[in-house]
Amino acid sequence: MAEQRNRYALITGCTPGGIGHYLALEFAAQGFHVLATVRNPSKYTPPHENIAYLPLELPHDASISALRDRVAEITNGTLDVLYNNAGRNYTVPATDISMVEVQETFDTNVFAVMKLCQTFAPMLIAAKGTIVQTGSLAGVMPYVFASVYAASKAALHAYSDTLRVELAPLGVRVITIVTGGVKSNIARTHRELPEGSYYVPIADQYEKRLTLSQQMGMDTRQYARSCVRHVLGGESWLGLVTKRWVWEGKMSWLVWFGWSYLPRGIMDWYFSTKFKLGKLRGTAGEDKKRV
Repeated sequence: MAEQRNRYALITGCTPGGIGHYLALEFAAQGFHVLATVRNPSKYTPPHENIAYLPLELPHDASISALRDRVAEITNGTLDVLYNNAGRNYTVPATDISMVEVQETFDTNVFAVMKLCQTFAPMLIAAKGTIVQTGSLAGVMPYVFASVYAASKAALHAYSDTLRVELAPLGVRVITIVTGGVKSNIARTHRELPEGSYYVPIADQYEKRLTLSQQMGMDTRQYARSCVRHVLGGESWLGLVTKRWVWEGKMSWLVWFGWSYLPRGIMDWYFSTKFKLGKLRGTAGEDKKRV
C-alpha cells in the first residue's frame, strides 16, 4: 500500500488571538501540517506541533514569491488548502476617506489575494486542493462607515465566483466564507472623525460602529471550527447544493435571509436607523440654511 502523503494548509494572517490563529489550530487538529503566515515569525512560538510560522508581508510581490519558494520546498510542490484569511479593515465615512488607505485596503483585501491565488495555483492543481476566501457580510449590505472595506470584500466575492468556475475543471474548489461578526484582531485601529466631517453630529454613533463586530462577535474558536468543518466536509450539502458561499459568524444567517428575500431598501432603513443617520438632516448644505 502506498504511503499516505502529508496534507498541507497555508493560512494567511495568523497573528495569535485572531481568526487565522484559530483556523490554524483547527486544521492542525484535523491532521494537517499548517503553514501559518505572520509578519515576523521570530516573535511567536507555534501553538501546535503541526503548525509552522512563515513570514509574509502583504501585498509585496517579493514576499509572496519568497513564500511560494519556501512552501514548495516544504510540501514538494503540492498544496491542499490555501486559506486567504489576512485582511485590512477601514471604517471611515465615504466622504472622509484617504485614497492612500483606500489603496492599502484593496492591496491587502483584493490584489494580494489575486496574486496568492495565481502564485499557488500550480500547487493546488497538483493536489486537487481548495482555496478558501474570507469574505464579509459587508460585501453584500450597506454597512455604514464601511464603504471602502465593503467594496473590497464585494470585489473579492466577485473575483472568487469567477475563479471557482475557472478552476473547477482543473480539480480545485473555491469557497467564500461570507463572515459576520467574529471576535478578532481586525478592529484594533482606533479612528476619529476628521475636523469638519459631516458626521460630527453623530460622532457617538461612529465610535460605537468602530468596534461593533467585536462587541457582538461570534466566539473565534467556534467560528474557526465551523469554517474548517465546511471546508473539509466535501463538495456539497447533502449531495444537492454545491458549496460556493458559506455564511458564518454573528448575524450571518439573518443577513442571508434579508439579502436573498427582502427588498434592498430594508437594509438601508435598518442601518440608517441603527446608527441614527436621521440626526444629520438639516446639518449641512441648503438644509442647514433653512434651519
